[in-house]
Amino acid sequence: MAEAHQAVAFQFTITPEGIDLQLSYQALNQIYHSGVRSWKRRVSRMRNRVIKGVYPASPSSWLFVVIAILATLYMRSDPSMGLIDKIQQHLPLSLHVSLSSQGQTMLSALVFSTLLWLSLILALRFCLKLLLSYHQWMFEMHGPVSNTTKVWVTLLRLLSSRKPLLYSYQTSLPHLPVPTIKDTLSRYLQSVRPLLSDPAYKRMTELANGFESNLGNRLQRYLKLKALWATNYVSDWWEEYIYLRSRGPIMVNSNYYGMDFLFVTPTSVQAARAGNTITALLLYRRKVNREELKPSRVPGTVIPLCAAQYERMFNTTRTPGLETDVLQHWQDSEYVAVYHKGRFFRLWVYNAGRLLSPREIEHQIQRILDDPSPPLPGEERLGALTAGDRVPWHQMRKQYFSSGINKRSLDIIERAAFFVTLDDEEQGMKGDDPAGNLDRYAKSLLHGKCYDRWFDKSFSIVIYKNGKNGLNAEHSWADAPTIAHLWEVSLHKTITSNEWSLWCIISLLFPHCRTIMISLSCWFRCLLADDVDCHVFPFREFGKGRVKKLRVSPDAFIQISLQLAYYRDRGGFCLTYEASMTRLFREGRTETVRSCSNETCAFVKALEGEQCRRLLRLASEGHQNLYRMAMTGAGIDRHLFCLYVVSKYLGVDSPFLKEVLSEPWRLSTSQTPIQQIELFDIKNHPDYISLGGGFGPVADDGYGVSYIIVGEDMINFHVSSKYSCKETDSHRFGAEIHKALQDIMALMSAEPKSAAPSRGPSQPKKQL
Repeated sequence: MAEAHQAVAFQFTITPEGIDLQLSYQALNQIYHSGVRSWKRRVSRMRNRVIKGVYPASPSSWLFVVIAILATLYMRSDPSMGLIDKIQQHLPLSLHVSLSSQGQTMLSALVFSTLLWLSLILALRFCLKLLLSYHQWMFEMHGPVSNTTKVWVTLLRLLSSRKPLLYSYQTSLPHLPVPTIKDTLSRYLQSVRPLLSDPAYKRMTELANGFESNLGNRLQRYLKLKALWATNYVSDWWEEYIYLRSRGPIMVNSNYYGMDFLFVTPTSVQAARAGNTITALLLYRRKVNREELKPSRVPGTVIPLCAAQYERMFNTTRTPGLETDVLQHWQDSEYVAVYHKGRFFRLWVYNAGRLLSPREIEHQIQRILDDPSPPLPGEERLGALTAGDRVPWHQMRKQYFSSGINKRSLDIIERAAFFVTLDDEEQGMKGDDPAGNLDRYAKSLLHGKCYDRWFDKSFSIVIYKNGKNGLNAEHSWADAPTIAHLWEVSLHKTITSNEWSLWCIISLLFPHCRTIMISLSCWFRCLLADDVDCHVFPFREFGKGRVKKLRVSPDAFIQISLQLAYYRDRGGFCLTYEASMTRLFREGRTETVRSCSNETCAFVKALEGEQCRRLLRLASEGHQNLYRMAMTGAGIDRHLFCLYVVSKYLGVDSPFLKEVLSEPWRLSTSQTPIQQIELFDIKNHPDYISLGGGFGPVADDGYGVSYIIVGEDMINFHVSSKYSCKETDSHRFGAEIHKALQDIMALMSAEPKSAAPSRGPSQPKKQL
């Protein structure tokens, strides 16, 4: 299409006879329905604010309190112990004149009832917050539940008996506690002990002791002050300094991906799959806006998790800045941005206030696929700017996208609900080389052609020519479990399943911008993308079912296997990152589980020598304890990170913190959650399993490993590294993971069945 078409309500020209208005009734009609939708959302938000504001009580409970107070007064008893009379004495003089004595008493009783009702709500919310601050249940051994935990569960169920909205628990969640300096340093030294020689460990201990006795306590005081004032003392700094202030490319280095079903493709028609997927995502957005989603909980329990990350899921874009990026979020968007063969389109998804059906969206997608128009100059590779370094993108944006058609076009992309790429390739586990095709599928979702994704959007959907799909998500606004919840619902919707205008939204760009910067950006991006070595493989020999029969945590089993695989692959151990959520606390995000522990290293060395099962038990229990401590706010790395930020604000230098935060994570791992809401019956329909997702390596000489525990009999792994590092190889490491899992299972299967290790948070007790 030759130019951008902008819908306007009216046009006017100055004529000798006066002003000639040219009304566009179709546009006015859309404006009217858009306004109606907007007001409906406002009313819905106001209603939800009231409902969640009084949770765990209900708005109707006010009427119950009023009736109870009035009934007591009718029986000549004063439940207020004289407060109603005092309220009546302080009523405005005008009310004393206009109301009878009985009317004044009734009004005073209503005021007292309302104040009593609000007091009861505050008391209930305080009790709920106290209950949610109890985390000892996580540390109990497998078996009988303590009486304290039984009472706690009963009270929590009682206060959570009303059906909550998505954000009902937010104000009742506890704040993330600040660990003591002494505890954090002790745990840190314990975590690095297996990685350091005796002289190096002695030196690090001296640095830690010096930090604790001097600068540490001063920094801690500022951090405690922030914890008293802020909702979460970590999350805002984590978002800003780890993500938004990073000036390097977010493609590969930050963004992550999610895959389609492994064995099933609901339809091979690209337009139909796009229509179903887009509709499913928009229906999910409607539930988020109306707060109709059930709050996420710790699996198998009634314990709620923070839902703050859902707020910026849609209509959100990361925009580049000189020193820091900014997350922009809009309340609503009535269209999605679509990319196909170098062209950008705006696809309206509402007509007369009604969400288009999957078939109607499919029809519009097919029109895009059939459109033969070539891309405009500079249009095809525009997306490469979002993949590169942030400062050049900021400068390009300021110079070439600050006004005119370029600005309007860019605004349309960024304000879209989300971004959709109609890819002209076929992906998935297909053909004669299923293993190689899975690797190519992962690389395609991680970076594509480097210019056919909009990496700044909160998430982008990719629909392939053969009907396979996937997503690429920007990391700063939320963590993987949130987007995984969205993706799980979307995949479930795609298997249960009017003429409108398309607007091409990118117009002619400046020739200088086109020929120099975009081509240069694409060249650099391709260098980064081509360096990524991805390997995806499903492990089918056993899964969590067989591991749990041995009474071992599946997550600990996999993490220990990864340590064994790394030891065999590289001949040693390394600092290992495992992401753990802290969403038991308000606005919580993640904490690091340092999986390479003394117990794990002792087991790996013993297995390579004499195979000692007792050490595996100790390693499993030790790993689970680290995971629990991270989840309950007693982790190491976020505390040290915040202390470092405070030191920078104060302009003081800490050799200890500087060294700690510069240590490379050569093994970065994460478990992708599945069945968060149990939509799929994997036992009876094993084909409907997802491959999960993955991410790029954190260190240039390290590995990124993502895994998803699917059902009872499968574990999918995503391994990434860089070709430029001669010491790493994703396929080689994948083979080592496979062998490590087999060897540890063989060891465990030979053990007597009487052993009883601890239970971890990945398998919470059903009675909770």
